[in-house]
Parts: sequence; C-alpha cells; structure tokens
Amino acid sequence: MRLDAHQHFWSYDPAQYPWIPAGSPLQRDWLPDDLAALQHPLALQGSIAVQARQSLEETRWLLALADRFPRIRGVVGWVDLRAPDLATVVKELSAHPRLVGVRHVAQDEPDDLFLAREPFIHGVAQLAHFGLAYDLLIYARQLPAAITLARALPDQRFVLDHIAKPDIRVGSLDPWRAHIAELASLPNVHCKLSGMITEADHKHWQPADLLPYLQTVLAAFGPDRLMFGSDWPVCLLAGSYQQTLELVATFLSALPADQQESVLGGNCARFYGITS
Repeated sequence: MRLDAHQHFWSYDPAQYPWIPAGSPLQRDWLPDDLAALQHPLALQGSIAVQARQSLEETRWLLALADRFPRIRGVVGWVDLRAPDLATVVKELSAHPRLVGVRHVAQDEPDDLFLAREPFIHGVAQLAHFGLAYDLLIYARQLPAAITLARALPDQRFVLDHIAKPDIRVGSLDPWRAHIAELASLPNVHCKLSGMITEADHKHWQPADLLPYLQTVLAAFGPDRLMFGSDWPVCLLAGSYQQTLELVATFLSALPADQQESVLGGNCARFYGITS
C-alpha cells in the first residue's frame, strides 16, 4: 500500500485560514477529488488528512469527508488537549474509525516549552487510551520540548511532522541535527519526510539542498520509522505534488525495495493502524 502520510483539505475562507499567504495558489478550495487526480497517476492509494485549523468543527468536517471519500484512510484532527472535558470529546470523536491521531499547532505557540508543560503532557497522555497517535508540529528550536514530551510518555505513539522545519534556506544543520538524533533515540517516535521544500528556497531549491537533511533523518530514525508525506497543497508554494514524491523516492532508491515501500506507505499504514 502506497500512502501519503500528510496532506490537507479546506474550503477556503480567509478569516479561517489567516496563515495562507496573500496572492498564493492556496487561496482556493482544495478537496479530495483534486488530490485523487494527482495520486492516481503516481500509484498512491490514499492519504492521511491532517488538520489545518484548530477547531472541532474542522475535525468533524474531515471525518465527514472520510465517510464520503474512501481514499482518505485516516484523519489527524484537533482537540483542545488542555480542556477539562477532553476525555469526553476524544471518546466521541474516536468512535469514528477514521480518526487516527491528533495534532496541535505547537509551532505557533509563543512558549517554546509549551509541549513540555504539565497540562499539555497530561492531555496527550489521554490519547493512548483511545489508540490515537500524536503529530508533532514544531520548529527546530522546539525540539527539546518535544523530546521531553515523548520521553515522558513512552507508551504514546508520536510522529514528527516536516522533520521539525529546519532552516533549509540557509543550510542550517546544527543544533537541529543533534536534537533529531536525541528524539530518534526514543523508539515511540517516527518522522514524516514532509514539508521540506517549503523550508527551502521556494523558487530555486534543488534536491541537493535537501540531501543533508534527508540523510540525517534516515540515519537517525532508520527506514522503519520514516514515512513519505506531501504536505499538499501547501507544497505548491515551492513545487508540484509529483516533485515532493520524486524527491523522496529518488533519495530512497539506493535502499532495498522492501525498505523503499515501507517509507512510501507501509510505515504509515502500520503507524496509524490502517488495514484497508
């Protein structure tokens, strides 16, 4: 099974998506039929739809889309992990078989230690009871907090989105590289090969610019804990859907065929518990 472990859908509303740059190609609706048209020629059999705004309304909307479009193999939604009624809300949402994980936009939190604060750790700890994964959306400077969170909850499955957004534009590797090695030393953490070209120079990036970052995460996590994600349609700011897949597939081409297939779908299916 070949899967895209990370993409988004939305019905565009500038008030709801203020992070979308003015004048960008993202300022329109991006829906399942748009993605299916791109995936079919590339032999991808589905994807994980990830929240793009922090609301229960969107989580429920994504789950309703999954009911209509079977190519949505799973949904990573949002809940308020510090809310007093968290258990009740997660119990309700997790009754839907397509809910596979939860994400908080921690990259936008002004406190770089947000993930390491006790109220948030306590909230994430509730997810394991419902079999849900947690997606880490952070910048490189927030990796120490992510390490604290993942170490505190060894029974919780975590996946790092966008390799923690290192500054690829300027070729910065440290201290990101050391923190990646430390995070990857925790066996409950996986990593998505996603969101990389938008951290590079949007107009002039070359595959060679990303090679040191790909090599770092492969050495740290190994081929059994990496998964391809397009970050579509956000990737369109810097390249096409096909380019995001080709970047990863070309990098993996030196690996044995079974390891390539694991990164291109098998690991995603196992991590999120997707069987069909």
